[in-house]
Amino acid sequence: MLQRLLLIPLVLVLGLALAKPGVAASLRIVSIGGAVTETLYALGYGGQIVAVDTTSLYPQEALALPKVGYMRTLAAEPIVALSPDLVLAVSHAGPKKILDQIAAAGVPVVIISDEPTVEGVAEKIEAVAKAVGAQTKGAELAAAIEKSFTHIAAVLAKDQSKPSVLYILSASDGAPLAAGQKTAANGMIALAGGRNAIQGYEGYKPLSPEAAVTANPDFVVVAAHGLATLGGLDGLAARSDLGLIPAVKEGRVLVLDANYLLGFGPRAATATAELASYLHPSLAGDLAAP
Repeated sequence: MLQRLLLIPLVLVLGLALAKPGVAASLRIVSIGGAVTETLYALGYGGQIVAVDTTSLYPQEALALPKVGYMRTLAAEPIVALSPDLVLAVSHAGPKKILDQIAAAGVPVVIISDEPTVEGVAEKIEAVAKAVGAQTKGAELAAAIEKSFTHIAAVLAKDQSKPSVLYILSASDGAPLAAGQKTAANGMIALAGGRNAIQGYEGYKPLSPEAAVTANPDFVVVAAHGLATLGGLDGLAARSDLGLIPAVKEGRVLVLDANYLLGFGPRAATATAELASYLHPSLAGDLAAP
């Protein structure tokens, strides 16, 4: 099992009370953040979610739940009106003043850390589990995922190559939005045995034609939701920026759902293995779950 730092998960409680294990069965939960929602379902608490944000697209059952808006542009009134017992929100949800307003209305708000690392996945799961009184289940799920990551790391150690990867989230004003350093995409690429082709900036920024050609990645990974904005695979190949990259010309393009690949929730190890298999095809058989 991977050794992880003995850090207390970043769980900031804003409100009058925390959810208690003894009342977990009657909780009315508003879940903000796709990975938080996935974790609740994985722990068996999906039936207690009364609303989610628009990034909560998995599992299928979550699509039918009432929506409270995009996680970064929340409003207090629609959430408070649901009379929730608990709001679980990923750390980049907000605005903060809105979360403060919800807490001031007497609704406990628990902020869940969202680090794109193996340790971050485990801490996220354990924090969600603690908030709903399911610590044992949370520890078991976190341990199983860490075991899978340990297996992936052991397999990737057989191949020291680090193919470069360009991750495209979407198109902004016609320019592709590419992942730089300190992003979830950067973290996932590293875990999958690759390196980010973009080294010169942090976050997600529009990529110029010159920068695209200079990056010259071995592989291009495109978010499924953003593929339409890039003109589909045929449109991608015809573009005057990404279409000039040899990886695109030669079909070394992988399309994956962004929440699946970048959510760093219960499916994180599976997503890592899938990306790693694409970057290191000779190891694909070994990367299957042990």
